[in-house]
Amino acid sequence: MDIRVQAEPFDAGAELNRFAARRGDSGAVVTFSGLVRDDGGLHHMEIEHYPGMTAKALTEIAERAQARWDLRDVLVIHRHGKLRPGEQIMMVATASAHRAAAFAAADFLMDYLKSRAPFWKKEVTGDGAEWVAAKDTDEAALDRW
Repeated sequence: MDIRVQAEPFDAGAELNRFAARRGDSGAVVTFSGLVRDDGGLHHMEIEHYPGMTAKALTEIAERAQARWDLRDVLVIHRHGKLRPGEQIMMVATASAHRAAAFAAADFLMDYLKSRAPFWKKEVTGDGAEWVAAKDTDEAALDRW
């Protein structure tokens, strides 16, 4: 398991290659990379977190995924700080003997990261700054788990 919260950009292709290379016992690797989306006028996003709390929470959810599905490995990278539209904000990778477990676990982790991970996001536009509130659709996605 590899859980990282960092300000620095990362190379998703290189991360995937490293992750897959150490999992020769897996028949499936599923990845998802999230980008900062500009819905119109976004200058940048500021992501804040409490380091000890965030790392602990991400580790606990990754452990839950490993306990629920037959996973060989999990990678979660989430950035913080000032991010501009188009920049990578996060990446999840799961490895399993079979694809169904890898897909389900990655989906589960994404739903958690989107709605419950302890990050606070502020969108900065030409008109000012506003904290991003949780969306009902993101919360509802957790109900299936």
